[in-house]
Parts: sequence; structure tokens; C-alpha cells
Amino acid sequence: MQHNRGKLMWASFLTLMTAGIGFAVRGGILAEWGYQFGFTQSELGTITGGGLVGFGIVILVASLITDQLGYKTILGIAFFLHILSVVITLAATPVYAAAGKEATFHCLYWGMFCFAVANGLCEAAINPLIANIYPEKKTHYLNILHAGWPGGLIVGGLLAKLLVGNVRWEIPIALYIVPTVWYGSIVLNEQYPKSDVAKAGISLGNMLQEFASPILLCLLILQACVGYVELGTDSWIANITESILTGQGLFLFIYASGIMFVLRFFAGPIVEKINPLGLLCASTILGTTGLLLLGSTSSAGLIWVAVTIYGLGKTFLWPTMLGVVGERFPRGGAITMGAVGAAGALSGGFLGGPGIGYEQDYHASAELQQSSMATYERYAAAEGSSFLVFPEIRGLDGRKVGVLIDDAKTLNSDHAILAKRGAVTPDIEELKGWWDKTGQPNAADDKSRVKVARNFGGQMALKLTAGVPATMFLGYLLLVLFFKSRGGYTTVEIGKSGGTE
Repeated sequence: MQHNRGKLMWASFLTLMTAGIGFAVRGGILAEWGYQFGFTQSELGTITGGGLVGFGIVILVASLITDQLGYKTILGIAFFLHILSVVITLAATPVYAAAGKEATFHCLYWGMFCFAVANGLCEAAINPLIANIYPEKKTHYLNILHAGWPGGLIVGGLLAKLLVGNVRWEIPIALYIVPTVWYGSIVLNEQYPKSDVAKAGISLGNMLQEFASPILLCLLILQACVGYVELGTDSWIANITESILTGQGLFLFIYASGIMFVLRFFAGPIVEKINPLGLLCASTILGTTGLLLLGSTSSAGLIWVAVTIYGLGKTFLWPTMLGVVGERFPRGGAITMGAVGAAGALSGGFLGGPGIGYEQDYHASAELQQSSMATYERYAAAEGSSFLVFPEIRGLDGRKVGVLIDDAKTLNSDHAILAKRGAVTPDIEELKGWWDKTGQPNAADDKSRVKVARNFGGQMALKLTAGVPATMFLGYLLLVLFFKSRGGYTTVEIGKSGGTE
């Protein structure tokens, strides 16, 4: 038994705190970057994409070498990249002064990219590490570990709320270096164990043989659904709830993260009573109920109730799935657990975020066309968008909608400031001209119609997303019945039979 496993758990927990704080803070300062450096929304979107591109692929690739290189080496590289990410990002202001906007864009993009790679390396190492040092209660301790992510979101969200706009953006960015240095000092000074598969001499080929199991493949598909629901919905839910309850979106997001943070410490007693698959079944029922209620009400009280139910539903999904794979397929080591993390991350990035966005565009544009075709034409995006095999549609132009909802206060202020500097960008000039000639004269009639359409689109997207956890429930139920036919769910140990179903 590892005598220092408490320290290793804390270091692993802090890596997720670092990721959550960095994610939340960077999201909160995008407007600051736009104002200071003159970036368009598309450019800002590309920069934030640097924080997501390849995250799932990094997890998958890193998991192939984690058991060979060791947990300490992987986390040491991640520590270096987290520090490098801060340094590169903080260099943006002097780079802008010396080399201009394009160089600053690349500076911020690569800072975000380093951050994403560091997070992927951490995810590849910490999950199998915790499963190895807490073999008696893998699912319980993996849930505790993953309380670090919502914990980081809470801290980062509060930092963004309190500091962004009141101090220079470099200050909240620099603060996420605190948990980074904290976990790095533990990684560099503590001894890390060899993985169980390394100690057992299991080859890479034997680890990959675990993927011949239909049960593991089923779990990977279900984890892709988890990524769609959790990561995809989380990327939109604050915006959707903010449009329904103005001024409360961020607080609802922090509240849901708080539910996850607290409850993940109590997974053990629940698992002991109903086993991990039973917990997953219950979670999907709550998730489905919460999303359906969120998509069906505009009452402030019911929205908070719905977020509570949704938060309860998503709390245990991701870490419990990791626990099931760790308990049933230990011979796969970091590779099988990494595949689960990658399946969730890739699904959230490629399917969840874009899919839920498409659903919003589809239903919002349809509602606005039915309400007023003239209003729709004023606010429709110039170019269409599509998703997978679904038809191309012209959703609402987010910038124009933002100007309308804001009554052009931010646009007029930005235009005046940039005009004094002689630095008005073409896109700002074009948007200002559109508002003065087209938007403002029709704003009195358009505003309520656009708000209704936007709310309708967001809520319909949540209703449709509820079908994903409903489908997951059927998958988990089939697994429950399968294991019941085999004598019940049990934990598999390396060297004993039952690793591959």
C-alpha cells in the first residue's frame, strides 16, 4: 500500500483544479482580449479552440505510453506545459506592442494549445494512478478526484466575476499558476509507484486485447454519450439559462458545479448500496428529468429546481464510468481508461457542442421566421451552417443579436473608444453602420421577437438533448441485466479471470 497516496491524490486533484480555474478564467476574459487587441468574435473563437483542439487525442496518445514512461514523467511534462502556457499568454501585451495583432493572436492561441495538451497529459495519468493506489474503492476515489474539476470551475468563475473588468486581465490569468506550482512541487518531490500492468509485465499488445471485449466497446459508446451530455451541455447551459433568467446564468452554472463538487465526495456509500451501474442508471434518470424541465419552464423557481436535478444527474457519470472500466478491465491499464476519457472529450468537442448549437440555431430561426420573416432577414447569419447529415440552415447572427439585446451600448462605446485611437476595425464599422441604418429603426418590434426565438431555440435544444441520457439509461440497464445473469457485478483483479467479457 502506498504510504504517500494521500499526497498523490492531492496532486492529482490539483491538476483538475488547475484545468477548471484556467478554463473558467480564460472564458471570462475573452471580451477583454477583444477590446484590447481588436479581435473579432471569430478570432476569439479560434483562440479558445486552441484550448480544446486535440484534448481527447492527447489523452488517447499519452495513455499509450503512460505505463511505460511512468506517472511522474507524464505529470512532470504536464507541469512544464502548464507553466509555459501562463508565460506565453502573459506575453500577449508586450508582443502586441512590439509586433501587432497577428503575432498576439498566435501568442494567445499557442498559450491555449499548451494548456490543452497539459490537461490531456494530466487526464491520461491521474485516472489510472488513482485506480492503482486505491484498488479497494476505485470508483469512490475517482469520484473524489474528479471533484477537482467543478471545484476549479467554481473558483475560476468567481475570480472571473470579481476581477475581470476591475483589474488587468493578466492578474486572474496569473492566479491559476498557484495550484499549478502546488501540484508541480508534489510531483517533483514524491515517489510514484509503477502501474499494476507494468509490475505484472503485461505487454502493450495484451493491453490492447482488452478492446476485443463487447462490454468495453459498449462502455466507450456510453462514455461518448456522457461527453455529449456533460461537456456539450456545459458549454451552452450558462448562455441558455442566462437568456431565460437575465443575470443568473453564471450563478446557476456555479451552483450546478457546487452540487458536483460536494456530492462526488460521497460516491462510495452510494456505490456500496446499488453498485456503479445502478448509480449510472439513477444518474441518467435525473439527467433526463432535469434537461426536460429546463427546456419546459421559464419560471425562476423551477429553473433552479431543474438545474438542481440536472446537476445531481451529471455528477457521477464521468468518474463512475472511469471506475467501471478500471474495475472490470484492469489489464488495459492507462490505455483503457484513457480511451474512456478520450471518447468523452472527443464526443463533447465534435458532437455535443456543435450539435446543441445547431439545434438552437434550427429552432430559433424557425420560430423567428414564423413570428416575422422581416425580423428574421434582419438578424439571420450571412452564411448557413450544418451538422453531420442534417440540412444547412441560417441561424441568427450572434453579434447582431448581442447588439440588439444590449441596445448597442457596448457597440457604441467600443466604436467611440476605437475612433479616438483611429483604430476602428472594418467589422466594427460595418456592424455600427448596420445598427444605425437597419437595426435601431426596427429595434422596438424586433427585440421581443428575437428574445422569444432565442429562448425557444435554447430550450428546444435542451429537450432534445434529454434524449441522450434517456438512451444511456437503456444501455446501463442492459449492462445491469447482463451482469445479473453472470452472478452480479464484481471487481476484476490482474492475474484472475474475468477481465474480458
